[in-house]
Amino acid sequence: MAKVSAIIGLLEQGWRYRRIARELGVHRETVARYDRLRLASDSKPAKVTPGSDDPAALIFGSLRATSVSRSQCEPCLSTIEGKLEQELSANRIFHDLVAEHGFTGSYSSVKRFVRKLGKKLPLPFRRMECEPGAEGQVDFGSGAWVIENGKKRRPHVLRITLRNSRKSYSEAVWKQTTENFIRCIENAFRSFGGATKTLVIDNLKAAVKNADWFDPDLNPKVLAFARHYGFVILPTKPYTPQHKGKIESGIKYVRNNALKSRTFKSLAEQNRFLADWENNVADTRIHGTTQKQVRRMFEEVERPALQPLPSGQFPFYHEGKRKVHRDGHVEVARSYYSVPPEYLGREVWVRWNSRLVRVFNEKLEQIAVHSRVEAGKFNTNRAHLVDEKISAVERGAEFLLSGAVRIGEDSAMWARAMLEERGIEGVRVLQGFVGLAGKHPAYAINHASRVALRSRCFRLRQVRELIKRSTRQTELEFAEEHEIIRPLSEYQELLTVFFRERNEREPATGAITEGISPVRHDLHDGSQAARSGGQSTEP
Repeated sequence: MAKVSAIIGLLEQGWRYRRIARELGVHRETVARYDRLRLASDSKPAKVTPGSDDPAALIFGSLRATSVSRSQCEPCLSTIEGKLEQELSANRIFHDLVAEHGFTGSYSSVKRFVRKLGKKLPLPFRRMECEPGAEGQVDFGSGAWVIENGKKRRPHVLRITLRNSRKSYSEAVWKQTTENFIRCIENAFRSFGGATKTLVIDNLKAAVKNADWFDPDLNPKVLAFARHYGFVILPTKPYTPQHKGKIESGIKYVRNNALKSRTFKSLAEQNRFLADWENNVADTRIHGTTQKQVRRMFEEVERPALQPLPSGQFPFYHEGKRKVHRDGHVEVARSYYSVPPEYLGREVWVRWNSRLVRVFNEKLEQIAVHSRVEAGKFNTNRAHLVDEKISAVERGAEFLLSGAVRIGEDSAMWARAMLEERGIEGVRVLQGFVGLAGKHPAYAINHASRVALRSRCFRLRQVRELIKRSTRQTELEFAEEHEIIRPLSEYQELLTVFFRERNEREPATGAITEGISPVRHDLHDGSQAARSGGQSTEP
């Protein structure tokens, strides 16, 4: 017991566990255990088991009854409370007491005393009020049971309360979806006859994608709804219901006063009951804080301060992420809509209703808009197609006719006549006709077109045959080489051999030089002989 008393005394003086253990020859955990018992004795009543021989129990049991009265900090109570209001720490208070008041106690005693005062004097919540029409608070709660077709289901009740007048609107829904959230808020604004400037909501998944007190990530559809009605959404801090205390108490009021111990046959019946209850009970009560009737305060003060409603309701639409397919389209309700080619393979945000489909990029900038088409159909904007992927047929007959005009006048005349004759099927024929310019010369195509037009032949196969015939005739007329034409070198060799053999047979006539010259001389002499009647003057 003496050692325990020594441990307690040294702890009161502010000694550390390690130093006490070293001085008294005990383990640090033993010192820590007695310190925990000592601290617990300050806040719990003494419970000493009769006949107990535990020295710690005996010592702490005797100290508990007199711990508060024996505290050396008791004379300085007002001073300590004043310093606590200045949000000073226990360490700072201890040093100020020593310097200013000659305090002789330990720092541990000051720390324990400050801890006790902190438990007795919790900081009060600050009540915040706002101007009329400035803020509405929204939250979901549990509704009453609905027994329909033998099945028992419990819906959710969304309640919105105007912060200034406490005027409220309640509506039961089956699921906490984004669509139900938007429609309930819109119905509330229509019931109030105006919209608030701000709307404080909980971090429900229907409206908040990622909760963040400083920069929350809101659902894009909810943001568009807020812009439509001209208000700002302010999510509360996570796990902080005090930020929307008005609606927290309002949900309890609906559950305990209106719906408790009630059942309904349908969701519509429960909503009719809530509307009657809001009008006849909630609006006629005298509010405990304002001490005024809710309906009267709303009609006289808050309704005139609400923002005017837009002319039309918020255009309801569905939305979701889509990945752009390899063909440059996104799928929406089993139909397909084109997007610009630079978004191929990327994710986009799509919103659609019964009339339009709008496509947005990751920055929620609109990149495409289409009218709805039937399931299985494609809606393609020509501006979204790359030029290399647009066929000539898609470009139209006028584009193909311009290609025929570039070939020649005869080709253009045949092309126009062919289109008049064959109609829409002639567009593909015209595409093949224009393609002939890459294989045949223009004069051959024009010649064939002229012949075909004269004969009223409008089949592409016939034009191809005419072009081949025209090309073959031109090649024969101007050919310089052919398999039946011998080259001149062969004729020269034949003449050379002929005169060599002749000279060998007639040596008396004299030597004749080989080559072309003797041949020409002989031919010249022969021609002279023919002119002189067959007799030659040369030997």
